[in-house]
Amino acid sequence: MGQQAQPPPYVRARIEVLRKIREQEQRIAENMKRIRYKIAVLSGKGGVGKSFVTASLAFALANMGRRVGVLDVDIHGPSIPKMMGVEGQQPEAKAPDRIVPVTAPLGVKVMSIALMLPDARTPVIWRGPVKTSFIRELLAYTDWGELDYLLVDLPPGTGDEQLTVVQLVRNLTGVIVVTIPSQVSKYVVVKAISFAEKLGTRVLGIVENMSYFVCPDGSRHYIFGQGVGEELAREYGVPLLARIPLDPRISRAADEGVPFFLKYPDSPAAREILELARRLASSVEADG
Repeated sequence: MGQQAQPPPYVRARIEVLRKIREQEQRIAENMKRIRYKIAVLSGKGGVGKSFVTASLAFALANMGRRVGVLDVDIHGPSIPKMMGVEGQQPEAKAPDRIVPVTAPLGVKVMSIALMLPDARTPVIWRGPVKTSFIRELLAYTDWGELDYLLVDLPPGTGDEQLTVVQLVRNLTGVIVVTIPSQVSKYVVVKAISFAEKLGTRVLGIVENMSYFVCPDGSRHYIFGQGVGEELAREYGVPLLARIPLDPRISRAADEGVPFFLKYPDSPAAREILELARRLASSVEADG
């Protein structure tokens, strides 16, 4: 009998791609088994301080004694390394398929595309399929070790990056949705909540950032509006986890890459950040 005909090269190449994807997804599933709670931080709108909330929550959870990692999947505008004090560091490649994340203050582990670029000015000019492949590789090959929490900082919107994370991290604990107290923000943020609901992902709660400004005399001023966080929580039946006030020193701490609540522990924003971590931990850990 003659030899069985081999499939053409393009078919063999496609088979190899599919085999690699299956292998990566299996590794993702194994990696995620070593992490108790996987939480994505989401917002439909840019400029609401989502990455600040992610970084602050990570530091606050670590300050409570939890083992924490942050995965930054904002491919085009990564800011987590800068905010968490690891800008310029590089993850260590232990093997072609094992990457060790860098370590930020309080022992938080961090992985981001920004840690792999030549410099901060280098843009990432990728279409959706390339971004999906890169995120899959990060999830498969990053060696987080044993963690209590993995926070995933997502870019604004409900596109490729968000869909990829929700589909690949199949036992995702849930998402936190960040907004500011303006009706324009609410108009866009409801799309993020609907995105989570349509994909069967639990919305753990709402964080209203830049909620108000406290003057030296103690008076509050609602610069961007008032009540949006409460409205969203009520309409969707989810908790309002925090209302973080405006504080000019937040920008300074983010630029320096230090935990805001440690540098300015007596500020209202610091107290609200710590309360956010306590409320979240109480909620998800009570569920096991």
